[in-house]
Amino acid sequence: MKNKIKLGIPKGSLQNATIALFKRSGWMIRAEGRSYYPEINDEEIECAICRAQEMSRYVEGGTLDAGLTGKDWIVENNSDVQVVADLVYSKVSSRPARWVLAVPFESPINKPEELQGKKVATELVQYTKKYFSDRNIEATVEFSWGATEAKVSSGLADAVVEITETERTINAHGLRIIEELMQTNTQFIANHDTWKDQGKRKKIEQISLLLKGALLGEQLVGLKMNVPNTHLEKVILLLPSLNAPTVAPLYQSDWFSVETVVNSHKVRELIPLLLKHGAEGIIEYPLNKVV
Repeated sequence: MKNKIKLGIPKGSLQNATIALFKRSGWMIRAEGRSYYPEINDEEIECAICRAQEMSRYVEGGTLDAGLTGKDWIVENNSDVQVVADLVYSKVSSRPARWVLAVPFESPINKPEELQGKKVATELVQYTKKYFSDRNIEATVEFSWGATEAKVSSGLADAVVEITETERTINAHGLRIIEELMQTNTQFIANHDTWKDQGKRKKIEQISLLLKGALLGEQLVGLKMNVPNTHLEKVILLLPSLNAPTVAPLYQSDWFSVETVVNSHKVRELIPLLLKHGAEGIIEYPLNKVV
């Protein structure tokens, strides 16, 4: 097919999570061996794997029509791209990651201003330089190729700017956070010229819709139960839902079938309450997508 969407899949820590998200959205991506061009079960899409740090440059320049990368790398590269959707997902958690400024536990430094004349290691060089410049702090910012947290313990830097979701790696390296610089999450981006192409835009919007639906479905579960007429109102009042619960009478009975969608984190408190108020035969089931 002509005019396929050239879609960038981020290489590295987000690759498996991205492929899993596409699978829940209805696309099977097969990334075998060292190939940078995985197969996908959609004749309108061709995939390419590249580093998240470079994705926005390739999308901006038109090498890729669309791709997934972090908000942080869009900012770092100062890329002019169309942000189609914010997508909060990762291999660790379903919350935005944070770029933080950290120093050793024993360091006397407690705020960014105290890094005047000091050395800071990071992969996020341009953003970090701007951060210090905007605050009139003259710190030397050096690029780190990896293992950034270890730079301070080995005496190569006085502080680091590093990304974290759980702070476990930060703490494991004997560091403490003194400032949060930025929150970041994955963004689905498109080239501006591609976005103006109605055919390609329609396909990108389809991808965006289903990716967001899969992420929302991951946070929710369906609940189904039987409730006697005498307890129906009490049970309904307990049930959160997207709009309103579905209620249907059971055949030749004064019982009702009640079905709703709730946040998965609320189920553990909700089910005992439902049982206490007369619900029976409660079924919890996962949702693939909610759109």
